[in-house]
Amino acid sequence: MAPSSPSPDVSGSPDTSGHPDGVDRAGQVETRGIDCVPDAERHGTARELFGIWAAPNVSYLSFVVGATLVLIGLSLGEALAVIVAGNLFWLLTGFIAVSGPASGTTGSVVSRAIYGVVGNKVVVALTGWLISALYLALNWSAASVAGIGLTGRLGLPGSAALDAFVICLIAGATVLVAIYGHATIVRLYSALTVLLTLVFVVVSALVVTHADWSYAPQEPLTGLGHLVALTSGFTLVASAPLSYANSPDLARYLPRETSGTAITLWTAAGAFLPSVAFTTVGTLAATSLDMSDPQGALESLMPGWFAPVFVIGVVLNTIANNGMTAYSAGLSMQSIGVRLPRVAAVLVVGAIGTAMTLFAILVFDFLTAVNAMMELVVIITGPCMAVYATDILLRRNRYDGEALHDQRRTGPYWYRGGVNWAGVLATLLGAGAATLCAGSTFWAGPLSARMDGLNLAIPVGVLGSAVLYWTLSRALGTLTASTTTATTATTAATATTARD
Repeated sequence: MAPSSPSPDVSGSPDTSGHPDGVDRAGQVETRGIDCVPDAERHGTARELFGIWAAPNVSYLSFVVGATLVLIGLSLGEALAVIVAGNLFWLLTGFIAVSGPASGTTGSVVSRAIYGVVGNKVVVALTGWLISALYLALNWSAASVAGIGLTGRLGLPGSAALDAFVICLIAGATVLVAIYGHATIVRLYSALTVLLTLVFVVVSALVVTHADWSYAPQEPLTGLGHLVALTSGFTLVASAPLSYANSPDLARYLPRETSGTAITLWTAAGAFLPSVAFTTVGTLAATSLDMSDPQGALESLMPGWFAPVFVIGVVLNTIANNGMTAYSAGLSMQSIGVRLPRVAAVLVVGAIGTAMTLFAILVFDFLTAVNAMMELVVIITGPCMAVYATDILLRRNRYDGEALHDQRRTGPYWYRGGVNWAGVLATLLGAGAATLCAGSTFWAGPLSARMDGLNLAIPVGVLGSAVLYWTLSRALGTLTASTTTATTATTAATATTARD
């Protein structure tokens, strides 16, 4: 297939995000948006996904989460088990990435097959846009806390204006990465993975030498309280991989015939390995340090010259994490019908996230914000991820990217009134059940409250939504018509990918 102009939405409104040249080269602004990537422009290998996912997860927030597991009363062994179990959800993130090369478009467009053209706009507006903006604010808050601390070390007088400047500087650098887009992210994140790993390994070595390896909670938890702590810790850890439904966006430029197994494993490994390693280090840090102030506690172990290096590492990690998030959030904004080029959409998302960060830093307590958001966001993200993965299984990863851009009432993904009720009901009912079973440090659903805060939001929301979608899709017959729209060539190639 020869390079072509961007694929229009057949509804009559052209996709303003693309460009006839289809530029995807490092150091140049990516010109494609949600339009399909032609086969002639596909490039790269699944291996490059490791660096893309490792750089965002060599993370300061991993230290914070690991420390929280000790603060809620878990032993070292229990914390390690929770860390490994929660991070296994990165396999789900990797699995849904296979739909990117199969369709040649973004996850926020592929999900039209799940929710219908109209229903998808509502779901993506919430999960791919609003929640993305919240995560931008969360990560920028973490980096800003570190950056503001560095300004104090440099002798600059503290003020709200200086704090706001630091926040805006970090946000601006992040948005710039998102504007340059896919090829720049691939090249830049491979280098950042090496650099950040070196910095965080040094911090880890300092923590390990000071850790109390014989640590045990002063008052060991028992009974239901023990189970509550375990489920809360598991939810906190698992909330990170369950928030990344954007993995197809970073894989969509890969050749159509790329092995689905390779895509899944390279994506999952890139995130799983650093997440497990550095969350474990955060747990060890809490055995001997007061991690209620994570930055101050970690810097107390460092030689004076290394503290600024650590802060720079925290900032670079945040830029990597949020660069990916802002990139996908801009694509999500396009997919719901906002008539903006990709770059302009990224700028809008960045502005919203920056405003939220200013509130989080200048008005709200940082650690409270971290725990509250990560414990409750899985109510929505868990069911969405489960339904997406189930759809891939049901369709055997057969997606026609061109058909997904057909938003006419006669299109294959219009369903009834523009809504695929199998996907909408499975997600809503799953999220509703998860809400009833969710528990956090400041709020608990009715069923959770009756069990002293036991948090079952993930197993109930994820498994419940998957079973509901499987059942409703077959009962309502919403798979056959849309799946058979794929061309013979597309079906054969993507079915091979799914089997690999």
